[in-house]
Amino acid sequence: MARRRSLKTDACPMARALEIVGDQWSLLVIRDAFDGMKRFGEFQQSLGVAKNILSDRLKNLVQEGVLDLVPASDGSLYQEYVLTAKGKGLFPVVVGLRHWGEAHLYAKGERHSVLLERDSGKPVPKIDLRTRDGKPLDPDLTFVKKLPAKTATATTATKAGSR
Repeated sequence: MARRRSLKTDACPMARALEIVGDQWSLLVIRDAFDGMKRFGEFQQSLGVAKNILSDRLKNLVQEGVLDLVPASDGSLYQEYVLTAKGKGLFPVVVGLRHWGEAHLYAKGERHSVLLERDSGKPVPKIDLRTRDGKPLDPDLTFVKKLPAKTATATTATKAGSR
């Protein structure tokens, strides 16, 4: 089998992100963590994935700072996986994928799970991207600009409009 090229130093932020969360099991672990799962056994039961694969994905997510491995909240000798701030930052990605799936992967009336607001019990509204002046953001209204390494700071990247 051919070795996969690492994207850890790629100039594209999306490529770097996919290096960490770009396989189905990693994103499903993150989804389950958002749903409150914390223990290896919970993830394994939910996903039905082989233990070695789950172990590998959890280890990687911890190494990348998406999850932390902490002592169990019930005081037992177990450890739990909890989302870090970096991991919680993936929430819009998970919600966006969910909404895309709901819109494009189910027949009309087909049963599926729904993400609800905890307080109201109502469905989470669709993510609504807007331009700086409030217009709906369409792919035709964007472009990618690769900045030179010496000027690629958060401030100049924002001002340059790059992603």
